Amino acid sequence: MSGPPVQSETGFDPTLYERFPTKGRRPKGELEQLEAIWCAPKGWQWIMAINNNYVGVYYVGAAMLFFVLAGVLALLMRTQLALPMQGVLAQETYNQIFTMHGTVMMFLFAVPAVEALGVLLLPQMLGARDLPFPRLSAYAFWAYLIGGLAFFCSLFFGLAPNGGWFMYPPLTSTTYSPGINADFWLLGIGFIEISAIAGAIEIIVGVLKTRAPGMTLDKLPVFAWAMLVFAGMIIIAFPSVILATTLLELERALGWPFFDAARGGDPMLWQHLFWFFGHPEVYIIFLPAAGAMSTIVPAVARTPLIGHWLVVLAFLATGFISFGVWAHHMFTTGLPGVSVGMFSAASMAVSLPAGVQVFSWIATVASGRMKFNAPGLFVLGSLLIFVMGGLTGVMAAMVPFDWQAHDTYFIVAHLHYVLIGGMVFPLFAAIYYWTPMVSARPLSERLGRWTFWLMFAGMHLAFLPMHLTGLMGMPRRVYTYAAGRDWEWPNLISSIGAFVFAAGVLIWVIDMIRNFRPFGASEAGNVYEGGGLEWLPAGLYSTRSIPVVTSLYPLWDQKNLARDVAAGRYFLPGAPTGGRETLVTSPVNAEPQHLLRMPVPSGWHVWAAVFTAGFFLLLTVQAYAASVLSGVLAIVCVLRWCWFLDHPLPQQTVDVGAGIELPTYASGPSSTGWWAMVVTLVVGGMVLAMSVFSYVFLWSRNPDAWRPAPNVASLIVPTASALAAGILALSARRALARPWLATIMILAAVLLLGLSFGIDLSAWRATGLRPQANAQGAIVHAVLAWQGFFVAVAAIMALYVLLRRLYGYVGPNRPATIELVGLFLAYTAGQGLVGLGVMRLFPAGLA
Repeated sequence: MSGPPVQSETGFDPTLYERFPTKGRRPKGELEQLEAIWCAPKGWQWIMAINNNYVGVYYVGAAMLFFVLAGVLALLMRTQLALPMQGVLAQETYNQIFTMHGTVMMFLFAVPAVEALGVLLLPQMLGARDLPFPRLSAYAFWAYLIGGLAFFCSLFFGLAPNGGWFMYPPLTSTTYSPGINADFWLLGIGFIEISAIAGAIEIIVGVLKTRAPGMTLDKLPVFAWAMLVFAGMIIIAFPSVILATTLLELERALGWPFFDAARGGDPMLWQHLFWFFGHPEVYIIFLPAAGAMSTIVPAVARTPLIGHWLVVLAFLATGFISFGVWAHHMFTTGLPGVSVGMFSAASMAVSLPAGVQVFSWIATVASGRMKFNAPGLFVLGSLLIFVMGGLTGVMAAMVPFDWQAHDTYFIVAHLHYVLIGGMVFPLFAAIYYWTPMVSARPLSERLGRWTFWLMFAGMHLAFLPMHLTGLMGMPRRVYTYAAGRDWEWPNLISSIGAFVFAAGVLIWVIDMIRNFRPFGASEAGNVYEGGGLEWLPAGLYSTRSIPVVTSLYPLWDQKNLARDVAAGRYFLPGAPTGGRETLVTSPVNAEPQHLLRMPVPSGWHVWAAVFTAGFFLLLTVQAYAASVLSGVLAIVCVLRWCWFLDHPLPQQTVDVGAGIELPTYASGPSSTGWWAMVVTLVVGGMVLAMSVFSYVFLWSRNPDAWRPAPNVASLIVPTASALAAGILALSARRALARPWLATIMILAAVLLLGLSFGIDLSAWRATGLRPQANAQGAIVHAVLAWQGFFVAVAAIMALYVLLRRLYGYVGPNRPATIELVGLFLAYTAGQGLVGLGVMRLFPAGLA
């Protein structure tokens, strides 16, 4: 080592990479202290567990349970369609089953499964003790599990939705679906999406802020890159479906005509909102699976990934281009020719980044020494199936062909080739590859090969003939068909293939029962000789000490890394504050910034999930009083778990290793809470953006029928009030030297927000516009209701600030509460100003 140490702007010495492992033996008792602090739950405490070692396993297990349940529904469908005019399922039962099959696969299996994989793997891959908000991950899991099971059980009471997993109106309007079946879908999917967004917030902040020192972005594991883009896409895409489901439920419950053409609405609005989410969702599902493939391929080929940065750029390009492809599903709806051409080009362009990844995997396999073990077989099977699905996708992107194949079984075949090749097979490869990380025994190689070949053969038998039946004219979603159309043999072969595929899954289930042993004292270890940090010696505290990373494949390139980590020779070998902790690092260069104190297990997040699920489910059955009570209890539970989150420690700084002193409290952009709030507000902003799109779209369908907005003079007071509220909210942080003044500023900001909202609502009501009258009234009141919801949340936050001030938890040394609430209030003010500007000045400003 030559030359003077180079200090970074945060004080982190990059030459520490070379000097750190020379530290001597750690003091006795550090390992015992870690094991005591991160101890395993006893008895029923497993329900309250929050660290990713437990929650990640629960999450993956629940997702696979829904995969099996949805698969059983698929077998029932294929039994019905095996021969013409079968009577295995009645038409209504079949409609419910095919709707639930698609819904469960897309909403309860695909997205949660890859998100669960991230929760399980990311802390170990990043060298962190856990993700920054473990209770949020646990809350997301329990809300997903409880709500998902309740949603699935609607099948057994004849209350399952029957309008398809896409739920197009007017079929799902009260005119054609008068029961509460559709409401189960709308409200059930709504809170499942909230669970997904909560997990995405955790992943974004975790990847950006809890990496091991030295893990700069150029050394970030490819799977972490995939999860980062995946979570960002969730934040952008999922608000659209949340808005769509809310609008349709308002139409069904209150008669607000967003999609009713007779009153100025348009069912095409649903398709735009749904597919703005629905088509990117395919890539949301694919990207984490591609990240897993890009991690497993180097291990089974025993060589670094070829074109690593091209793969990362392909992830980013896929995330960007996929949002320009939603009308790919709408070529037959009469879109203008220019729009059709643009979306067709984008649909073909999005295949280019996928091609980059496929060629990277092929090149890596060709240049290495491939092992044909269970993960390796699933990797190769995924390559073949996904490429076949991609080719038919390019065919469907060509408008003349799509006009012929749309809504036929050709599209069913294409969809399943893409999803099974692009997600299911990579997920099984990931399960076989990473099971030794969390289980005392790896899964059986012999049974793994049986599983692969049965699933591979069954998949082609089931879906390859569907291309033919589709081109022969068989439409999707029919529950039976007449004889004499030459559809009999292809359908019979497809049904046989479905059962062959199911046999492979059954063998995997048996293998899991025989060999999966999680939560033990030891794991099987690095069976497949991977090069990532997830294979370091670990316990419930994740890694024994947090290492300094100097390459993309630390275990391959940093000699003795595992031994030095196990000896506690890196960061946080013990627990300097006496609690659960991890390091927070800078987003780009991964330089240590502060020590994050992690929460301990409790039951609050579980109760919050129970009451959140109860709120939506009780709303579905129109038990409004009980629903409101459940919602209030959910809020109380969330506030209770947040009460001590920013509790300052007696030690303002602690030694985290190598003589580096880090603060134990942080606020502003260096804190994880600040990042989480910003990402949350992006979700709110996307709902607002899609609401504005809906407003303009509905106006464009019938502009002559829209009433004039309230006069411009009535804008003055609500605009001034919102501006003043935003200024007060942002200024409260600077006034913390006098805590009561800062608290009063927050309370005043909320009152001004309420004043602005109330005056704006009154002005619209004075015009005689009512939400039930026409689409203009519906969308105006929907935008107002969204702002009213934020004002109500702001009022709860202000009450929270006041209570914390009364208890002495708000002050110059504890700025987080004021800072984060101030951010939320400032956003609410800005959102109100956007609503005022759009609805008051457009379309009046065009006159």
